[in-house]
Amino acid sequence: MLEFGIFDHLDDNGTSLATLFENRLKLVELIEQQGFYGYHLAEHHSTPLGVVPSPSVFLAAAIQRTTRIRLGPLVYVLPLYHPLRLFEEVCMLDHLSNGRLMLGVGRGGALLEHERYGVEPATASARYHEAFIVMMRAFQEDVLNFEGQFFKYRDYLVQARPLQQPHPPIWYGAPNADAIVWGISRGINVVSLGPAARAKEIGDRYRKEWAELGRKAADLPRIGITRHIVVADSDAAAERLAQRAYEPWRIAMEYIWKHAGADFTLKDIYPRSFEELAAIGHGVAGSPATVHRYLETLKSEAGVNYVLGQMIFGDMSFDEAASSIRLFGRDVMPAFSRSAELAS
Repeated sequence: MLEFGIFDHLDDNGTSLATLFENRLKLVELIEQQGFYGYHLAEHHSTPLGVVPSPSVFLAAAIQRTTRIRLGPLVYVLPLYHPLRLFEEVCMLDHLSNGRLMLGVGRGGALLEHERYGVEPATASARYHEAFIVMMRAFQEDVLNFEGQFFKYRDYLVQARPLQQPHPPIWYGAPNADAIVWGISRGINVVSLGPAARAKEIGDRYRKEWAELGRKAADLPRIGITRHIVVADSDAAAERLAQRAYEPWRIAMEYIWKHAGADFTLKDIYPRSFEELAAIGHGVAGSPATVHRYLETLKSEAGVNYVLGQMIFGDMSFDEAASSIRLFGRDVMPAFSRSAELAS
C-alpha cells in the first residue's frame, strides 16, 4: 500500500496574497475531497519560496475548511520559536482540528533564513534540539522547569493539552539514515528529499530497528519522500505545464542563496529545469498511466510507504493545479490502495 500527501511551499505565484491564500484554501478542500492523507506546509522567511512565514495561521484557516484530512507544518523551524509559545499553539490547533494536526519539527534547511532572523546559523542545531526537548517535556509534565543554553523557564504551569495524547504525531525531515535513530522509539514519521537510494537507506534502517524493538510491521510509521508531480490528459500537456511552472519555483528556491552570493546547496536535488529534474527521477509529469508507472518504480526503488507530491508550484493557475490533483486522485491513487493490492 502506498499513501499520498501534498507538500506545499506556498510560493509566490504573482497574484495578490489574498487571491493566493483563498485559492490555496480551495485547493486544500479539493485535496481532502480526492482522498489524500495529509497536507504538509513548509515554513520559510525572507524569500518568495514561502509566503506563509507563520504556518499556524494558515493551518488554522485550512482546519476550518476541512473535516477529515490531516494537516501540519513540514516543518516548524524550531530555532526561530519560543518553544513554550509554540507548544501552546500546537495544542490549540490540535483541538481546532479535532485531532488532525501533524507536528513537523526540524532545524530548517536554509540557514541563511536563520541569519536574517538574528539566529546564528552555527547555533541552529543546538537550538533545535533544546527547543524540541522543551516542547516534549511540556507535553508530559504539569510544571516545567528548564535550564538550557538558549531557553530558561521556571515554574511554567502547563495548562494547555493537545487532543491527541501524548502529542500529535511527529514528522521529521530526515537527511540520512543516521539522523532518524533518535526518533524510531518515538514512532516518528520521516520524510526525505532527493535520491531514492537515500530514502531506501532510511527506510531499511527504520524497519530493522523497529523490528528489533519488537514493534509490528503493520504499525510502522510513514516513511516518505517528496516528488514534483504533474498530471494531465497527455504526457505532452503535463510536461509543458511542469516545465513552465517549475522555472519560477526554481528561481524562488534559489533566491535567498543568490541574494547572499552563496552557493545553492540543493542544486543536486533541484536542478535548473523540470526536464533535468525528471531525468534524475526527482519528479514526473505525464498522463495518469505514466505517473502510475513512475510511482510503481519509486515505491520499489525507494522502499517508501508515503509520497508527498509537490503538485502546486510556480505560476501554476488554480485551474491547472485543480485539474492535475483531480486526475491524480481519480486515476492514479486508487491503484495503490490496500483493496487494490489485495485484489492484485
